[in-house]
Amino acid sequence: MSDLVLPDGLTPSVLAFVLVAALTAGWVDAVVGGGGLVQLPALLLVPGLSPVQALATNKLASVFGTTTSAVTYQRRVHPDLRTALPMAAVALAASAGGASVAALVPAQVFKPAIVLALVGIALFTAFRPALGEVTVLRHTGRRHHGTALAVGAVIGFYDGVLGPGTGSFLVFALVSLLGYDFLNASAKAKIVNVATNLGALAFFVPHGSVVWGLGLLLGAANTLGGYLGSRTATSRGTGFVRAVFLVVVTALIVRLGWDVWTENLRPLLG
Repeated sequence: MSDLVLPDGLTPSVLAFVLVAALTAGWVDAVVGGGGLVQLPALLLVPGLSPVQALATNKLASVFGTTTSAVTYQRRVHPDLRTALPMAAVALAASAGGASVAALVPAQVFKPAIVLALVGIALFTAFRPALGEVTVLRHTGRRHHGTALAVGAVIGFYDGVLGPGTGSFLVFALVSLLGYDFLNASAKAKIVNVATNLGALAFFVPHGSVVWGLGLLLGAANTLGGYLGSRTATSRGTGFVRAVFLVVVTALIVRLGWDVWTENLRPLLG
């Protein structure tokens, strides 16, 4: 069996595990982003799958889930596409650019800064309970759209280079810099996240990094999770999305903080 269809070492039990992870990741991604925290580590446990193949296959599966949740949010929340679509277009190009240099940038350079940023985001959100309760736009006109495009470019590039927490960074930026409530921010973040995944795939597919059979199976599970998550978020509202946001950001801090400890700090102390 070709490794580009299914890895030769993939057993039924491991496949079942990664499918459950993909379903969970789709739900988390749909509510607030951060599903890669679940799906990518699961893929890295698949025998015979290289880190680049895991990253590329993760992007393929995520496209299905984020597209499903974006469509569901569009039907139920009706986010402003005049902001979301230009932001997504810029993010797509930036993500493709980030993916092209991903192999040149060691993760150890980024992860400590990401952990510090996430800690700041968590504290800022936790100690400002009114943040993101209602939409009160910070800017209007060109300044609003310019800020949105800048957010799309920066976070799109980050998603192409590394990726953990992209959805959470998007939601926080849309809430804190643009003034959307958490539900509307999550709806727009899904549209942008579809674009960042497609941008990364535009680099990975021609290089033969995607394991198509596994990616499509995970995509089906991710789609179901995305549908369920977006319906849960839209029915439960902004307070629920905010609570899940804090849980996911905390989990990201723990996960990436462990990486920083094992890759950066423990070698210095040991």
